[in-house]
Amino acid sequence: MTSPLFHIDAESDLGLRDQLRQKLVSAILSGTFLPGERLPSSRKLSEQLGIARNTVTLAYQQLVDEGYLISRERSGLYVNEALVKGRADFARVAGRAETAKSTVWRNRVKAAPPAVRRFRFPPNWQSYPFPFVDGRFDRSLFPAAEWREANRLALGLREIHQWSTDSGESDDRMLIEEIRTKILPRRGIQASPDEILVTVGAQHALHLLIELLTDATTPCAVEEPGSPDMRELLLRRGVPVVSQHVDQEGMVVDGALDRCAIVHVTPSHQRPTGAVMSVARRKALLAKADAHDFVIIEDDYEFDVNADDAPIPALRSIDAGNRVVYVASLSKVLAPSLRLGFMVAPPEIIAEARRLRQLTTRNPPLNNQRTAALFLSLGHYNSTVVRTNRVFHDRLIALRDALNHYLPQLIAIDPIRSGTTYWVRGPATLNVPDLIREAEARGVLIEPVAHYFARGDAHENVFRMGITSLPIDRIRAGVAALAEIIRDVMGGVQPAAEQGVWLTGSALREAMAGATLLYKTVYGEPCSIELLPDGTMTGRAGYADEDRDTGRWWIEDDRWFRQWNNWAYGEPIGFHTTLDGDRVRWFNADRRLIDSAVISRP
Repeated sequence: MTSPLFHIDAESDLGLRDQLRQKLVSAILSGTFLPGERLPSSRKLSEQLGIARNTVTLAYQQLVDEGYLISRERSGLYVNEALVKGRADFARVAGRAETAKSTVWRNRVKAAPPAVRRFRFPPNWQSYPFPFVDGRFDRSLFPAAEWREANRLALGLREIHQWSTDSGESDDRMLIEEIRTKILPRRGIQASPDEILVTVGAQHALHLLIELLTDATTPCAVEEPGSPDMRELLLRRGVPVVSQHVDQEGMVVDGALDRCAIVHVTPSHQRPTGAVMSVARRKALLAKADAHDFVIIEDDYEFDVNADDAPIPALRSIDAGNRVVYVASLSKVLAPSLRLGFMVAPPEIIAEARRLRQLTTRNPPLNNQRTAALFLSLGHYNSTVVRTNRVFHDRLIALRDALNHYLPQLIAIDPIRSGTTYWVRGPATLNVPDLIREAEARGVLIEPVAHYFARGDAHENVFRMGITSLPIDRIRAGVAALAEIIRDVMGGVQPAAEQGVWLTGSALREAMAGATLLYKTVYGEPCSIELLPDGTMTGRAGYADEDRDTGRWWIEDDRWFRQWNNWAYGEPIGFHTTLDGDRVRWFNADRRLIDSAVISRP
């Protein structure tokens, strides 16, 4: 045995003894240590690994207790030969020819996936300095202590007795009750236990519904832009897909829906734009469903990511016709890898979905269901939702402010009250595929949006930025880096405006003193700045002037400087300035256009 086989990681979360046990078990089961082979003494192995002899002795003793090793008096420890009884000799088939593999399986796949365009972030996205990635797991937000408590309780003898009798069909009654009484009321939904089914995440619920409700004769409307996964699931079933346009109020409700049998919609936070469907639009959709006899799949994938004091009730909660199937997931707040979701539907649909689930995945593991139920019952889920929403809201505002600070002339975003992403529109000349490649090369990950469209060739100047995976203290630096990349991709240094005159010295002071500057933020809200002759200034933003700040301005080295108390990070910044009629423009030291405004004087 050589030491590399038993490398011990001093920074691992596992203790030295547990690491050693893992290595020994792996070596025994893989045949590195043969049945009946004598293991090194505890003294020799401890010297080889540079760890305490007592650590090796305890690891050895535990493997003896578990039957991996047997102790022979005055001889040492040996691999238990009984472990390999009944195991096939895999070495005999290890020499299969690669050509045989390809010949046998070539052209065997009968349900080849359709050609749906996709975009994937690098698998090592966490290693990048600025991953503006949406929907990935943020380890810093996972309630580890609370989940461990619920897991410990789920492993009690009484709990084990309840969840270990798994038929693969029924769900954990405690989890159903917790969903019914604690989760659904947050969305205004009332449901009986026979109207709820636990699934392996929300995507599993959607797959079950598509298998049950669709075929080549059931046209289904999906949002445009919308989920490429949903589109692919439908295309695999041969379902006629109707791409329904999305605006700032969510899916458009018009005559195109009249011929549909099913409508899939994400009203809480439209995926991918983040738009929230208005109450009026929700009522119109339900009325259209009643009038034309179609059903609605309400995909509430971000149902608990909401910082609003008064969130809009779910479609199902205002559905008098019982036409809405509600799908959601617990994973968005906790961790995607938990894969726990649920659907709410009429009892007859739940019964059929349960039968179909029984034929495929069976139910999600009952021990995980019971852990989630205890996590909910102890109040941990609610407190995690509150904390996560606060963090996500702060990150979203930080991203908005950074975009407004570094890219005021180049991009625009829609005002979003909650959620986890911004849909960013750049100039028409911005080539997003080039931007994605260059940004990744410089450590910034952003997402294109073409794969969310059915055609896949639209919106080349639009990209998407998420905040679920990036700590708030790295957002500003990431946007600053992205701003430089965008300007470089668009052709480097932008020339100064041909129109207008450069203002310097007393002319610059005379133009600015007593003026009011009028412009809009990148998120579309009006903003005004009053420049008083004494060098102070007052800023007001929003449609009700709800966001205010004060600061100072001055002239130095023929540049106009400003410094806010809170806005723009409270940092001083200077600009070269041009004036063209009532339009003032500001440039940095490289003569790149940074910002502009309408200038008004009393």
